[in-house]
Amino acid sequence: MSQSTKQIIAIVPAAGIGSRMGAEVPKQYLALNEQSILGHTLDCLLSHPKITSVIIALNPQDKYFSALPQATHPKLLTVIGGNERADSVLAALRYAAEDSWVLVHDAARPCLSHLDIDKLIAATTVFPQGAILGAPVRDTMKRSKDNDEICSTVSRDKLWHALTPQYFPVKALKDNLEAALAAGAVITDEASAMEWAGIMPGIISGRADNIKVTHPDDLQLASLFLNNLSCQGK
Repeated sequence: MSQSTKQIIAIVPAAGIGSRMGAEVPKQYLALNEQSILGHTLDCLLSHPKITSVIIALNPQDKYFSALPQATHPKLLTVIGGNERADSVLAALRYAAEDSWVLVHDAARPCLSHLDIDKLIAATTVFPQGAILGAPVRDTMKRSKDNDEICSTVSRDKLWHALTPQYFPVKALKDNLEAALAAGAVITDEASAMEWAGIMPGIISGRADNIKVTHPDDLQLASLFLNNLSCQGK
């Protein structure tokens, strides 16, 4: 089956509490330009014409999601997530058809554009094993000792910040995540599970405004980026 005829499912792991924000609610539910961060993320995924469904993994104690306007969208399915990101992604993958492809996207990256999604989907003609969005490192990189004293300067050549979405065949990602977790491997994103299995994903340059809201200062920046995306029609 060709890539153009395969189902594309989006998964959003949203079971975390985002403690670094220091907020009373999980960071994905903080207000951003008149709705929640998660609302913006879901709007982009749900409105993309090539995405057939969106599966969101929630904390079992979540009491905020049902109030979102996106909660009743016909393309949306909710599942119970786990303690770690990989557990939540794996819980969602179990509801995805094994012959489909999956876009895994951070709940707190609300500035995603349809253009970046299109670039990632198209990249499978070059990277049939799957690919991720990334941002080339622009700053000088330093490595420090345990006491935070600099010990070396690291070359930034071919060094990337990993972004999301990350795009893989459902069966391959599910099998490799299960095997990596069973082996006790440290899995920080979906690509690391594929790398652990010896499968090297491609990486393509994404938009610099596809930021992850992690600290309070990020909210103002995300607001500016969202306003710009709205003007461009995403």
